[in-house]
Amino acid sequence: MADKKKWIGTGRRKSSIAQVVMVPGKGNITVNGRDVRDFFPYETNVMDLKQPLVATETENTFDITVKVNGGGFTGQTGAIRLGIARALLDYDSNNDPNSETSFRKILKRAGFITRDARSKERKKPGLKGARRAPQFSKR
Repeated sequence: MADKKKWIGTGRRKSSIAQVVMVPGKGNITVNGRDVRDFFPYETNVMDLKQPLVATETENTFDITVKVNGGGFTGQTGAIRLGIARALLDYDSNNDPNSETSFRKILKRAGFITRDARSKERKKPGLKGARRAPQFSKR
């Protein structure tokens, strides 16, 4: 595939930003210097961020180091997932993107390349939240 030994991807979700560095290895994932299972409290978060690796059948091919900040667990998980998907695209960049085995086609079909642009809507003046109006009193 590619001849370099380090692939990088950046992912964002809500207010979280993740920098993902992928190197050849045995499938270890480190988040902010800690093991992924120690960093995230729920197993569903770990399964969610591994989805691009499962889809491309490369779970035990790379060691992944992640620096993530901002947001909560769900936003950080989504940011890491997008970062891993982009790093996989960087790894597979020499392959023909139109072939059925290309990572781009696999990840695109699964929906892992698209950045989820939804974020918290700002609070408006005179309202209690973004849209929540104060309670109405008839009398």
